[in-house]
Amino acid sequence: MNKNDIFTVTIEDMGAEGEGIGKVDGFTWFVKDAVIGDVVNVKAMKVKKNYGYARLLEILEPSTYRVEPKCEFHRQCGGCQIQALDYKQQLLFKENKVRNNLKRIGGFHDLTIRPVIGMENPYHYRNKAQFPIRQDKDGNIITGFYAGRSHTVIANTKCYLGDDINEEILDIVLFFMKKYKISAYDEETGKGLVRHVLIRVGFTTREIMVCLIINGKELPNSQKLVDCLQKIKGMTSISININKEITNVILGETVKTLWGQDYITDYIGNVKYQISPLSFYQVNPVQTKKLYETALSFAKLTGDEVVWDLYCGIGTISLFLAQKAKKVMGVEIVPQAIEDAKKNAQINGITNASFYVGKAEEVLPNKFKNDGEYAEVIVVDPPRKGCDETLLDTIAQMNPKRVVYVSCDSATLARDLRYLCDRGYEVKEVQPVDMFGHTVHCEVIVKLEKH
Repeated sequence: MNKNDIFTVTIEDMGAEGEGIGKVDGFTWFVKDAVIGDVVNVKAMKVKKNYGYARLLEILEPSTYRVEPKCEFHRQCGGCQIQALDYKQQLLFKENKVRNNLKRIGGFHDLTIRPVIGMENPYHYRNKAQFPIRQDKDGNIITGFYAGRSHTVIANTKCYLGDDINEEILDIVLFFMKKYKISAYDEETGKGLVRHVLIRVGFTTREIMVCLIINGKELPNSQKLVDCLQKIKGMTSISININKEITNVILGETVKTLWGQDYITDYIGNVKYQISPLSFYQVNPVQTKKLYETALSFAKLTGDEVVWDLYCGIGTISLFLAQKAKKVMGVEIVPQAIEDAKKNAQINGITNASFYVGKAEEVLPNKFKNDGEYAEVIVVDPPRKGCDETLLDTIAQMNPKRVVYVSCDSATLARDLRYLCDRGYEVKEVQPVDMFGHTVHCEVIVKLEKH
């Protein structure tokens, strides 16, 4: 088979990024936008020695698992890789992805993996969205989401994963920019003013935050924008964030409030949180409650335990744990997040939680070796890259009874579990949770206990 050849293939499996996988004469083809069970016409785009990549041209026989996506841009947009796959099948896909990573990377062949905890409604679940603002080739100011594996913006103000209010807010911002000739940021030149619009919505409180990320110190005619936005029911906080760096990092360090509060509030269970534009806060509050309740049950707290919560963010898990623990210590590298965590402890009347700024792989070893700190339970919720080896080594030396690992990447999770299991721990429970419906991502919680 050569590049540009057109042929038919039956999709028998799906890869980790949601692409369909099929074979022709023993040769493996990866086909984006095809789902398991499809029979498709494709065009060969790249041919390697043992496999190739092909573009979907036509669905000859749709899979019984194929559904009609709500979003017309689902194939172009990089946000929803598997929206065309039936939701129950999405959950099975994620369970298999976790299982395969634990086997292939961690060498765990006999683990029982619980079925993925799914959503009742896998749409409109995101409480946060960051929309890039750009100018199209005709000079129109547009917003939407990036196309897959690129920074080309697909113009679209209606995302079915976000809150319905986002569309109204974006229409107001685009109208304001057009009326007052406010420029959109250009990534190539580093010129232009408005880079992104950040919207947060409190799912319980219905409080709304709008923050414009700008490549400058001021937003001209900002009061005109405020006058329009503040009429929206629930509007609580309107601000600008200053980011003049040439970078892919969305937010800068400085936030100026234009109107209302510096934050919105929301609840997970009965714990109240203040959320600022810079706060890390789980984007799916309904599933987060299930996630944290699982983490709490895995920790098996009786009220006598000292717990360390590493990569604690604004204290979301810490405060959940503090309700059942003797004492909780949270560690986070972002100073603003720790300030938020302390405030959140205060507004909930929680006095048995302390928070430290710094890298988890530096703070924990220092507290253990120099201050003699210990833990009965350690909870880790690291970024995608997983835990630093220095941190894992310290955890093994501290010898807690239980480690609860909350992961957003089952590949790095598998690696880190292997490290801990080679040092005396055993995986007892594995619970995937679907936090990101219609995407290939899956959160996983693991309980480890000392042999």
